[in-house]
Formats: sequence, C-alpha cells, structure tokens
Amino acid sequence: MSLPQTQGDTLSTIDLSADTARQVIVARGTATVYQGQPTTVLLPDGKTLYAVWTYGHGGVCGPMKRSTDGGRTWSPLLNVPENWKTVSNCPAIYRLPDPKGRYRLFVFAGQGPDGSMYRAYSEDEGKTWSPMQSAGLQPSVMPFCTIRPVDGGKRLLAMTNLRRPGEKKEAKSNVVAQSISDDGGFTWSKWRIVLDLPGLKPCEPTLVRSPSGKQLLCLIRENDKHVSLYMTSDDEGRTWSAARPLPAGLWGDRHQAAYAPDGRLVVVFRDTGTGSPTHKHFVAWVGAYDDIIKGRPGQYRLKLLHNYRSWADCGYSGLEVLPDGTFVTTTYIKYRPGPEKNSIISVRFNLKETDRLYQHQ
Repeated sequence: MSLPQTQGDTLSTIDLSADTARQVIVARGTATVYQGQPTTVLLPDGKTLYAVWTYGHGGVCGPMKRSTDGGRTWSPLLNVPENWKTVSNCPAIYRLPDPKGRYRLFVFAGQGPDGSMYRAYSEDEGKTWSPMQSAGLQPSVMPFCTIRPVDGGKRLLAMTNLRRPGEKKEAKSNVVAQSISDDGGFTWSKWRIVLDLPGLKPCEPTLVRSPSGKQLLCLIRENDKHVSLYMTSDDEGRTWSAARPLPAGLWGDRHQAAYAPDGRLVVVFRDTGTGSPTHKHFVAWVGAYDDIIKGRPGQYRLKLLHNYRSWADCGYSGLEVLPDGTFVTTTYIKYRPGPEKNSIISVRFNLKETDRLYQHQ
C-alpha cells in the first residue's frame, strides 16, 4: 500500500482546550494514581451515563462511575464484583441487543487470568453486575474496540486487533479481526482476520454505519506509519474493501464516531498525524460521512484537550450525543502541568456553537 508521507494541508482548528467550563473531572489523577483508558455508554433516557476505566496504563479494571445528568456530575466509585480486579487492559462498555430485542450492558476487558478477553454483564441497566469471565476467544491485544448490530439486529459484529498468528519476524504485529455473536453478546464465533498488511500495524478499529444504513465504514489506527486507514463493507461485514488512507485530518489513534442531529459525523481521537499542529492532543473532526468515502478533508477540527505529557497519551474515549445535540466525550489525559498523573476528563460541545466559532475565525 502506498501511504502519504506527511499530513500536508490541515483543516481549520478551533481550540476549545482552555475553556474549563466545558470540562468535568470524572476521576482525578494524583502523583501516585494514574487513571487510564475510559469508555462510556449512554442509556435510552438520554441522561444516564456509565464510565469504566483502569488504574494504570492498560492496568487493572474495576473503577466505574455513573452520571444521571448527562455527564455534568458523577457518582462516587460504584461497587463491582471483586474479581474485576483480576482483569486488565482497556475495558469497553456497550449496551447490546439480543435477537429478541432485549438489551443488556456488557463490559469487555483485554486480558483475564488466562490471557484471554473477559466480559461481565448487567441485566438491570447497570445496577448490578456479574463477575468477569472469559469471552471464550483466543487472546487478543485489545478487547472489542467496536460492536455494531448487523442483519437487522439479529447478530452483533465485533472487531479488534490480534498479533499475527505464527509471527516470528515482526515485533508487536497487529492484524484486524472480527467475531460474531448470535445471542446478544454472551458467546462469540472464532476470530476471522479481515485485514493483514505486512509491514504495517493496523489496529483498534471502529465501525460507523452510513446514513443510508446500507454500508459499514471501519476506521483503523495504524501503529507504524501513523497514517490512519479505512475500509468499507456493503454486506454487513461479510466482506471488506481494500484498506485506504483516511483524509489527513483523521490521522490518529482510537477513533470514536457519532452523528450530530443534522447528520454530520463527529470523530474524536488522539492526534498522531505527522506535521499536525495538534499532534499528541485530544481532538475532534467534523464533516460528512461522504467526506471520508470520497477523500475530502471534512469541515473543521476541534482541539478538545491539551495533553501535558511529552507523548501521545490520551484518547481511548467515550463519545455520546445527548437529546439536545450536545456531545459528551470522555478521555484520559494529563490535562494540566504538575506532578499529577492522567485523569479522566469529560468535554462538552455542540455543533451549533462550534459552527459559530468556525464562521467567525
């Protein structure tokens, strides 16, 4: 695959990172406590959110909080089963339907005691949780980075990254793989590798359904050249197009995407683009689904939070859209100078407001 060498021209960027009124501290880091890699889920009431994360970089699971006011305030730490502490690495929380239309909350985490992905679930919208147990899959680098209903909600399609089976030459190789659940997230099919690019390290995919509903778009981190990729499927993930470079304004790690009420697409991620003015910081891209498919740059970008670490150590975020169109994105980041390690921070924005800021630049 031929990849661009530099980012080239960049989109206009609106800097919101100094506006502390937009920021909510979910869990503050200290000189000794590192809060890492959160994800979130929004319940159907449009105001209840859960956040899960780890202590330490890719560390132990267990911390969970709830917000009942759309992310403006957060509960103390919630009680979870004791064995969650035996599981580590980037917990991902989802609300998943089964074929009968019943929803459950699931948390998937990267590695349990046997090295495989583990999962826990809640039957009562997060009030109580099961212990962690193996998801029954061969070990992966990450837990499921993305899960989407397919085939009219009859199945779930999940994707993540693995080390290349049998690899002997490439250190920390990455290939993108997927699995299917027919029972709402309890059991999963064997891994099927859908993207392997020797010499590159594609990883941490996220799925976006097209506005028409007929196509799946997969945004992909690339961990060697740092030129992010995408591929598409027109048959619910059974087959995928060749991977192509994303528009340069989307080069980064661990994309999360959601639609605004007006149909525009918002993607948040940590910026790793070569030559980007917001390199290593937490940003959002605003544009249209077709901008990605047709290779257009998009509309504008937002610098959401300034990362005060010397390296790109943020992202792995949740992204929720409230009924009034407000986006609530929650990340881990060293958000100010000083001895404190990374904290969990939420940022709020609405495209009606950022559009005005863009027009008056």
